[in-house]
Amino acid sequence: MIGLDPPDDAAVWRLSDDQAMVVTTDFFTPVVDTPYEYGAIAAANSLSDIYAMGGKPFLALNVAALPDNLPPEISSEILRGGAEKAREAGVVIAGGHTVKDKEPKYGLVAIGFVHPQRIIRKGGLKDGDLLLLTKPLGGGVTTTAIKQEKAAEEHIVEAIEWMSRLNKKGSELAREFGVRGGTDITGFGLLGHASEMAEASGLSLQFELSKIPFMSGARSYAEKGIFPGGAFDNKAHFEKSTEFVGLDEPSQMLLFDPQTSGGLLFGLAREKLSAFANRATEFNQSYWVVGEARAGTGISVG
Repeated sequence: MIGLDPPDDAAVWRLSDDQAMVVTTDFFTPVVDTPYEYGAIAAANSLSDIYAMGGKPFLALNVAALPDNLPPEISSEILRGGAEKAREAGVVIAGGHTVKDKEPKYGLVAIGFVHPQRIIRKGGLKDGDLLLLTKPLGGGVTTTAIKQEKAAEEHIVEAIEWMSRLNKKGSELAREFGVRGGTDITGFGLLGHASEMAEASGLSLQFELSKIPFMSGARSYAEKGIFPGGAFDNKAHFEKSTEFVGLDEPSQMLLFDPQTSGGLLFGLAREKLSAFANRATEFNQSYWVVGEARAGTGISVG
């Protein structure tokens, strides 16, 4: 049903009229200094694409590349972090594969199920949909500050908490309220993934900067120019379809900041917002209304 051509987050294979398989994989080098948290973040990130498609993950395989001289207590903590995060998601890790490499890399091959008529795709937005975001931005600048040994401890703790958080509840709410257009915010940053959604949906996405949430230290790191290289790549690639109204350079760059295990961005019919808010409170699920989809093309931020 979904393969290489569209800009969606995972492959989808129809098994029957009421069931399809969702398959994805992701892995990366450490974004934090503690191995357990690194493993948990990597697992949450790998499972996120299943949630972004409206699916329920059930099975995963470890993918790991580890140095010969890495102490066993570190490698075991990485795998333990991934295993416990998978268990929290209700996912079984049924083995995997490890190779030798100079720098650690870890993630999952993840498999889930989704109803063929309830898949959430990037091209499913409707004119007038409100845009909801379920995690704050700023993970890229914060993890870059960690690598440069410039991050405050409270900012590290906050970033780890958000990056380790599963998108499970947000995805369940999206399915409950019939969301058809959505994605998760990862390497292309908010505006990169939003640009893909706008193009796939044939609409313009309008964002309000004042409504977009950021992690506590993100602005200060942005003002110091502490950005990962991917932020500049994202800006160069996606800014041609983006209009900024009254935004300074740090604010613009934060919207292109690559996220690791970022939140979901999806469109919700305006008349469903009140009921959604009530259910989100019951689920203890954070969300922010950051803009809306309108007729037109491209992205606007003001």
